[in-house]
Amino acid sequence: MTLATLHSRALALLSPSVAAVRPEDLDRPTPCAAWTVRRLLEHTIGQQDGFAEAAYGRGDVPGAFDDRPLPPGTDLSATYVHSAEALTEAFTEAEAEGRAFALPEILPGHAFPATQAIGFHLLDTVVHGWDLAAALGRPFDCPPELLDPVRRIAALVPADEVSRGPGRAFGPVLPGTPDGCLDDVLRLLGRDPGWQAPGA
Repeated sequence: MTLATLHSRALALLSPSVAAVRPEDLDRPTPCAAWTVRRLLEHTIGQQDGFAEAAYGRGDVPGAFDDRPLPPGTDLSATYVHSAEALTEAFTEAEAEGRAFALPEILPGHAFPATQAIGFHLLDTVVHGWDLAAALGRPFDCPPELLDPVRRIAALVPADEVSRGPGRAFGPVLPGTPDGCLDDVLRLLGRDPGWQAPGA
């Protein structure tokens, strides 16, 4: 199974949660510090569009990875699915052709191999899928075929103080006994697996 195929399965994990979002949910807090559901969705779609641009050799175009504001009345599910399908197509082509990705948010001026770039976004997709589900009080199950590669990628994320903390993508590694499930990944990335929205 190609990495792009695995990644498409990760994208599909978010679809039920995105479809469940109601207008009144957009201001809910999420496990991402100071981010609401709205900001999480805008970031998620922006990153999907940005990685698709990078797959076509346009990752260094200014604004490629910017958040995508959600206009009033937007059909969130249709917007998400359209973005996810475009990204799957872009990743499939890029992986097959061995294209390099420019990812200036990660390392300006550096070309990443397709499989490494897809792996970055695979991790982001699964973690943000959990973020959204947690914010909505919904279950989020990560199947073993996704959990294993995601755990390996998470273990490679630098854990030094320069790379973690406020303003960074991930927080400091949290303590906990490894249990072989998604909780291990979440703790590696500074997420509290037991997080609940205030008042939940």
